[in-house]
Amino acid sequence: MLIRQAEIQRAVRRIARQIERDFQGQRVHLIGVLKGACIFLSDLIREIHLDVSLDFMAVASYGKGKQSSGQVRLLKDLDTSIEGLNVILVEDILDTGLTLNYLCRILEQRKPRTLRIAALLDKPSRRIIPQVQAHYLGFEIPNEFVVGYGLDYAERYRNLRDVCVLSQPPE
Repeated sequence: MLIRQAEIQRAVRRIARQIERDFQGQRVHLIGVLKGACIFLSDLIREIHLDVSLDFMAVASYGKGKQSSGQVRLLKDLDTSIEGLNVILVEDILDTGLTLNYLCRILEQRKPRTLRIAALLDKPSRRIIPQVQAHYLGFEIPNEFVVGYGLDYAERYRNLRDVCVLSQPPE
């Protein structure tokens, strides 16, 4: 086990307070990156005491294994315009930066008032695009393949309450 549920909940509350300080009295629009960020996003949105709206995007870069393909494809786009909104892109893990760089480039073209990144986990040692950084971060972790709290291996283990290292993938 890498990060226990209680530690995760403390980090979610801390991130929510940071967002509240940064956007005092303003509306924020959270965009969850499916599927991995779903649990982090649902906990985070309930902790933010501001006017909050919500949308989702889905991308593919991992396929069914542990290695990113390096190619990012948009699978689901936003349902509404973000022009003029304070947007926070909510992601489970910041790894190489390829996915978030791809999404930020798309979103910046849509003219949000602000665009920030909230990530539960960060693996800086894997970063290919160093300029991609989280404005709001739960934990920096070592270069291990992790599952739980929304993160999966081949669509398994998302429902674990803790973040755990997957040492041996199941057959």
